[in-house]
Amino acid sequence: MRYKFFLIVLMAIATLTAPGAAADEATDTIFNPKIVFTGMPKKYEIAGIKVSGVENYEDYIIIGYSGLSVGQVIDIPGDDISNAAKRFWHQGLFSKVQIKVDKICGDKAWLEFVLRQQPRISQLNYLGMKKGERDDIEQRLGLVKGNQITPNIADRAKQIILKYYDGKGFKNADVQINQKEDLSNENEVIVDIVVNKHEKVKVHKIYIEGNEVMTDNAIQRAMKKTNEKGKITNLFRQKKFVPSDYEADKDLIIDKYNEKGYRDAKILSDSVVNYSDKAVDVYLKLYEGKKYYISSINWVGNTIYPTQVLNNILDIKPGDVYNQKLLTKRTTEDDDAVANLYMNNGYLFFQLVPIEKNIKGDSIDLDMRLYEGAQARINKVVINGNDRLYEKVVRRELRVRPGDLFSKADLMRSAREIAQTEHFDPEKMDIRPEPNEENGTVDILFNLTSKANDKVEFSMGWGQTGVIGKLGLTFNNFSIKNLFHPSTFKGLIPQGEGQTFNISAQTNAKYYQAYSVSFLDPWFGGKRPNSLSVSAYYSRQTGINSSYYNSTYTNYYNNYYNNYYNSGYGSDYYQNSIQNAYDPNKYLQMAGVTVGYGKRLKWPDDYFTLSAELTYQWYNLKNWEYLYYMNNGVSNAIVLGLTLARNSIDNPIFTRRGSTFTLSLNVTPPANLFGHKNWKALSEANTTESKKEMYRWIEYWKLKFKARTYTPLINPDGQYTLVLMTRADFGLLGSWNKYLKSPFETFYVGGDGMSGSYTTATETIALRGYDNGVFTPYGSDGYAYTRFCMELHFPFMLQTSSTIYGLAFVEGGNAWTSVGNMQPFTIKRSAGLGVRIILPMVGLMGIDWAYGFDKVYGTKGGSHFHFVLGQEF
Repeated sequence: MRYKFFLIVLMAIATLTAPGAAADEATDTIFNPKIVFTGMPKKYEIAGIKVSGVENYEDYIIIGYSGLSVGQVIDIPGDDISNAAKRFWHQGLFSKVQIKVDKICGDKAWLEFVLRQQPRISQLNYLGMKKGERDDIEQRLGLVKGNQITPNIADRAKQIILKYYDGKGFKNADVQINQKEDLSNENEVIVDIVVNKHEKVKVHKIYIEGNEVMTDNAIQRAMKKTNEKGKITNLFRQKKFVPSDYEADKDLIIDKYNEKGYRDAKILSDSVVNYSDKAVDVYLKLYEGKKYYISSINWVGNTIYPTQVLNNILDIKPGDVYNQKLLTKRTTEDDDAVANLYMNNGYLFFQLVPIEKNIKGDSIDLDMRLYEGAQARINKVVINGNDRLYEKVVRRELRVRPGDLFSKADLMRSAREIAQTEHFDPEKMDIRPEPNEENGTVDILFNLTSKANDKVEFSMGWGQTGVIGKLGLTFNNFSIKNLFHPSTFKGLIPQGEGQTFNISAQTNAKYYQAYSVSFLDPWFGGKRPNSLSVSAYYSRQTGINSSYYNSTYTNYYNNYYNNYYNSGYGSDYYQNSIQNAYDPNKYLQMAGVTVGYGKRLKWPDDYFTLSAELTYQWYNLKNWEYLYYMNNGVSNAIVLGLTLARNSIDNPIFTRRGSTFTLSLNVTPPANLFGHKNWKALSEANTTESKKEMYRWIEYWKLKFKARTYTPLINPDGQYTLVLMTRADFGLLGSWNKYLKSPFETFYVGGDGMSGSYTTATETIALRGYDNGVFTPYGSDGYAYTRFCMELHFPFMLQTSSTIYGLAFVEGGNAWTSVGNMQPFTIKRSAGLGVRIILPMVGLMGIDWAYGFDKVYGTKGGSHFHFVLGQEF
């Protein structure tokens, strides 16, 4: 019996492990089962997931996109599979999505995700657009080589491009985004973005209905950028139709009505209708309403300043027209607005809300509701982006310091002072207060962008006179105290203190050499804005041999007609003439040393500076026939210079607002202090020896005045602003003794204002549209001049690497041979156009075309081109 039991057990084990059992199990596993999606769903546990068709993604990332996971129980068929497919499509990464059931065994299922990636961009071509437009569009699209391209991305790109051109007035622009397979790269495409801009759509006519108070022209003038084409009054205004500009212009119409007291004015309806493929008509229907007046102004909540003080600042009285624009300006926008009275005294959390309390007929009662809040003190002043200067050099320019009461005026002045240093890009300054009302403090953040402002001038060549060239180095961030401490150098030179060091040398071989060196410390001593300057220079200029002038024409004639074909006119003639031209017995030597000291004043305001300079000048002339009053001898001068200046411009690179005024007086001691002489007899003798004696010590007084103003005409707070610059200058040169008219420091007037070869002992004054020096020819030296100018400036590029702006100008001026003959408003006129380019290492460059309208000594000014390098007119 026992043996029979063991036999039964062994037979059972053999049966379970027999090949037939494996066959039964195999029949339970179904590969690639057919799923009938209309059939009844059945629950399965996901036993495995396989991913195929994508090589750039890890499997776990793809599985994560699906929302499915191993061990999850799902219905097959059912929503779980459908939702997983939708999730893949929503990613936008795949052009093919298929979820297959690989096999089923019992209640377990193995899934496979079969995917195909969207193609990637192998090449991106922009067709039918300018380079600047392409750069703008590339930045907006963000498409680069290697990115995937999907239908959604292509549609989005098309809409962005259409919107871009719509904003430029190309309302009918057509955009096509074409894809073609790149046969050299698998699953990559070449994308062509093709733009046909067509012509700009302009405004044909603006029809206005319902206006009685304002004329059609007045309403159209209120619209800044939606203007009818063909009108002479719109010559310099935008004529293209841009929807966003049109919407803004509708608001401007209402603002204009509000400005005139019509607070109920509104646009009842408007429409834009195609007039043609190139133009549209605009229809506006207005409701003007009635004109309102202010019946009373009541201040509520003011405890710091009495009502009368606030009324005086507001400067709006009962009975005035209810001008909402003026009310906004006087409460918040103007420099002397009510808000700034509080903000400049620490009340950073101040709020002012005008409320229309009662409206009776055409009268409005205004409640000026104030929340004064507590005064805020500055907690921290943080400077970011400074990698050029020692931080103390930046902080000494600031008017905001930890512990001080907050002042908006001090914050704006700090921004202006930082811009004036020219070490940071004024267009990229981000200065922001971060208030904390809970503890009554504010942090001030100065986010700055450093820019290089050192300058290098270098030119070198070989001419018929020998080596010709110039080398000039200007370091605007010098540190003289670190000069002998190389370990502190930033680069090859000591930097960080904001001092200026300049050295230059110029040569035209034997004919001309000049050397100069200067140093300026704007904060001498480091505690107060008192400047110290030291400079020295030396130059030598050699004249032309008289025999050169006498023989030039004869040599030219003989060589041209007798030897041109045989003897090589182009080499021997010029070489011999140049050698004969140089005359070492004709020269002018000049040298000078100057020490100056300046101080910032507090009265009338702290935009004023007063500076004084003491200069010694030495002149040595031999047969120098280019000066009228003196040709031989040695002259000396001790000059005291006093300058009162005011500078309130906002930006030294591209100025938008502010002004500069300079009044300077240079005086020498009277020559009598160095010995009494019979000046009249020496003057009448008019000999070489008498002139040597007369001008041993130079005496003169020189008075100059220069003024400039800058006024933004459009978009005053924007970056791209049309600016009106006005200028008025005059200069007078006289002497203490009527017989001692100074041969030096005269005015050389006319032309581009850049020093010419023979004007070393004079001051050059530009007057565009005329030849250089035409107003002060030889024998008619300038001892007085005036100049007036109006210029329009508009920027084309305002970047750290370069600034470019255009200008148009009208100008007038004149020069006289004595102060007594001066007639300041008898001027010679000119007008023209120009462009200025400012580069960090080069400085200012420019070119102007000007036309002179008047005659000078019988010759009309006419058309001239003038070049500018390293200076302004």
